[in-house]
Amino acid sequence: MNAIDRKELFKDIKTIVVKIGTSSLTNEDGSFNRRLTEDTARQVTEIRKLGKTAIIVSSGAIGIGVEELKMSSRPREIPLRQAAAAVGQNILMQEWMSVFGKYDIKVAQILLTYEAFSNRMTYLNLRNSISALLEAGVVPIINENDPICVHEIEATFGDNDKLSAMVASKVEAELLILLSDIDGLYNKNPKKNEDAKLISTIEKITPEIESYGGSPTSMKGVGGMRTKIEAAKITSIAGCHMVIANSAVEDVVLKVINGDNIGTLFLAQNGKFRNRTRWIILSKTSGKIIVDKGAEKAVKKGMGLLPSGIREVSGLFDRGDIVDIESDGNVFSKGITDYSSAELNMIKGKHSDMIEKILGYKNYDEVVRKTNIGLL
Repeated sequence: MNAIDRKELFKDIKTIVVKIGTSSLTNEDGSFNRRLTEDTARQVTEIRKLGKTAIIVSSGAIGIGVEELKMSSRPREIPLRQAAAAVGQNILMQEWMSVFGKYDIKVAQILLTYEAFSNRMTYLNLRNSISALLEAGVVPIINENDPICVHEIEATFGDNDKLSAMVASKVEAELLILLSDIDGLYNKNPKKNEDAKLISTIEKITPEIESYGGSPTSMKGVGGMRTKIEAAKITSIAGCHMVIANSAVEDVVLKVINGDNIGTLFLAQNGKFRNRTRWIILSKTSGKIIVDKGAEKAVKKGMGLLPSGIREVSGLFDRGDIVDIESDGNVFSKGITDYSSAELNMIKGKHSDMIEKILGYKNYDEVVRKTNIGLL
């Protein structure tokens, strides 16, 4: 890992996403860490004086709800956790309103589920509304919409690690700062190994780097290092740098933006994907198309996917849905399909000239057009 001049790297950054995890927002006795929200508001105010904008992704709703409802411990049952989140989210926003109010800054609540990123129109509306808030001088406070989330709470976004990366990608932020209770990514678990070394800079996420993620170790939050590495994969594709840093470090956000060598920096890939391509790559898929090697080569060369190259169709999906495209057990791309799973099962392996004869109509010669494919 070569030494990177962070001051030079971050000097022109305009939009920053700051994610604060459950572990950071919870004191040792289980109470809410109000000192951290106050400190974050102060630092964001300083950031704005530098002509930069900040978005906050805040965990902590369930923890506050557990405290408010006087539960003896954090419940495992999903309905109880959703109830705690519903109570806690309101109080969490009151906390953010209070601390930013001291600096005469308005905040806005945005609650999201994964589906908001997978529907193109919803995603565009989300991006536009966040942009409008930032232009109005409002700080968006974002959290997962736990009370209505159909997935197991915190399983979808991993204590908001993935959510913050998706947000950073969608608003085209240049930097995501993940604040946690650990100094960064180590080559071993520092709580169990005295010889563990902090990795300062990661240029590419290799299998070795992924192995350092291990399994989630924090009992307060669920965002272990594995979910943070997954978040870094997303930001890398989006051309956004990411830093994992310890929330206990004084002025941590300001120090990171200033280019101080703290935490672990994950560098963005050179060259951003087009916005539409990035949306396809990061969206949730509805099914899978399994193709032969010839089709894989054609797609990788920038061509569309023809029905003749399809071997199998997995899942139920409609025209316009996003699907995985797989060859030899490896998903190598995603795309927007122009045919439903039922239609594809009828025309798979057939020449394009046969589509109209089999279905009675033809949308396109290609099952997935080249402009609707994102290579992984």
